[in-house]
Order: sequence, then structure tokens, then C-alpha cells
Amino acid sequence: MPRRGSLLAYGLTRLILAFPMLLILLTVVFTVLRIIPGDPIYALYGGRAPLSVIMALRHQLGLDKPYWQQYVTYIVQIFTGNFGVSLGAHYGGQSVIAVIDQKLPATIELSIGSMIVASTIGISVGLISGINRDKVVDVVGRLYGTTIFVIPVFWLGLMLQLLFAVDLRWLPVNSRFDISSSPPATITGLYTIDSLLAGRLDLFIIAIRHLALPCLTLGLVLSGFFAKTVRANLLRTINADYVEAARARGIKERTIMSRYAFKNALIPVITVLGLEFAILFAGAVLTETTFNWDGMGRLLIDSIEVQDYPLIQGTIIVFSFIIVLISILVDILSGVIDPRVRY
Repeated sequence: MPRRGSLLAYGLTRLILAFPMLLILLTVVFTVLRIIPGDPIYALYGGRAPLSVIMALRHQLGLDKPYWQQYVTYIVQIFTGNFGVSLGAHYGGQSVIAVIDQKLPATIELSIGSMIVASTIGISVGLISGINRDKVVDVVGRLYGTTIFVIPVFWLGLMLQLLFAVDLRWLPVNSRFDISSSPPATITGLYTIDSLLAGRLDLFIIAIRHLALPCLTLGLVLSGFFAKTVRANLLRTINADYVEAARARGIKERTIMSRYAFKNALIPVITVLGLEFAILFAGAVLTETTFNWDGMGRLLIDSIEVQDYPLIQGTIIVFSFIIVLISILVDILSGVIDPRVRY
């Protein structure tokens, strides 16, 4: 089969296999939400509402039905694109899709910025460390890769806030935009992109300044994983037979590194991007809470606090779908770039 056909078949197979994975995840989310103590209606109204009102709401939301009926209704609604409406006081009455549509761009912007920081710093540290194997620079690089990856995101965020926002006063403490300024007109929901589309460089600078600390916090933590991966791949590539053959032909070491070693050492990094995005979304929850970033991570925490079942389920589903989709795209991209991969 032609390689293009193989990649297409592989992509379709992965997409089909993703449905059982999502179904299992949906089942786990549904089960966990039902077995933990508490009730979303009582969490919302407490003892303020009459019992008759609470019972009526439970009936309206189907919470008085057997679990298996709730599960069937839940699965049907999810696969038909009906995520329900939010129960929380802040978003009560709004559809879950509408709420997620408001919050998702903030998390996408944070994720893209963090990945740029992580890949730039991590790849640079990994390459420098690998080139200077067993030297002081390599020891420092390995120590950085191991240490930075295990530092709690919220602690690092607080330290960076104290340094750059409180002590030096170079950057804002939190939120996506200045209180004294109006964000750009919504086109994509990403303030940086919308500012450029509106031709407002001043708003773009404000958006970048607010992005800096959250992206630096999450990016630094993720950069450790990149650094260790790149270093290991570079050392493996340097000792490969084709590199030794290039040295035997008298090719300069700098040319060998730039033309053969660096390129081939970076190819396997693409395969770990799916895992990196999964870690990134997990870190986004803590990062958005630390920096009061109005995105999906903070939305998830807020919805858990009030036991807003539909919003919790919708947020986790969207996170899961994005991670699965990115994983599939990364696998396909890896096959396109790396000729050694076969499907």
C-alpha cells in the first residue's frame, strides 16, 4: 500500500479506536461524580430552598432516576452534542457548550505560549548538554532537567509572582488583561491574535505581558521533560553508525552535528508532544488557579466546588477530546517526518 494510504488508514484506525477510549473515560467520570459524597442541588441551594423545590429540580434534571437510566441519557446527550446546561449560580441556565466556548480560548492561548517556552528552553538545554557530555555544562543541564520537572507548578508560579510582579514590578500579577483597558474585539478569543487582527499593538503588548508569567511557569516545568528527551536522543544519534561513517569520511564535526545529529535527535521529540500536551493540560488547572487565569482549568475547579455535574463532565470531555486528537495528529506527523516509521 502506498505510504500516503497507510498513513490515512492509520489515522482513521486511531480515530475509530478513540471512541472506545472516550466511552471508558465518560463512564469513569460519570461513576466518580455519582459515588462521591454530596448532591449538586444541595450544593447549589443548601438549606435555603424548600424541599419541594429541591425535589422538583432533581426530577427536572433526572437525578431521581436510577443510575443506569441517568447513564444512558448522559451518553446519548454527549454523542449528540448536547452537554446540558450549567447548574452553578454563576453560569446557571447557560448551555455547557456556550460556557466552554467562552473559556477555551484562554486555555489554548496559555497552552501555545507555554509549549513555545518549554520547547525553546528544553531543546536548547538538551542539545547543549548532549554536546558537552560529562562536562560541567552537562551536569548542570541534567540537574536542571530533573529538578525543574518535579517542582510544583503552583509553588513556582508564586515564586515568579513574588520576583517579577511584587519585587521588580515588571509584570502584572494575574488575569488575562489590564483592568483599566478593554480587551480587543473577540474574533478568535485569543487576545494576542485578536489584538494583531485589530491592528492594536498596544493591546498586543498588554496581552503578552499578562501571558508572560503563566507561560513561563508552566513552560519551565515542561522544559525539563524536553531537555532530558533531547539529550538522550542526541547521545544516541552521535553514536549511530551513519554518524561514525560521516566522521570516517573526514566531515567536520560541526557539519555532522548540524546536518545529521541535531536533525535526527529532534525527530523523536515529536512523538512525545502528545504526552506533553496531556501534562500541559493537567498543569493548566493549577496555573490558571494561581494566576487567576479565566480558562478551562479554573472553570473545572469552580464547577467541582459546586458539584456542577454537566459542567464538570463537559470540561473533562473537551480536555480528553483535545488530547486524543493531538495524539493522533502527532503520530501521523511523526510518520510523515520520520521515514523509519511504518504503519
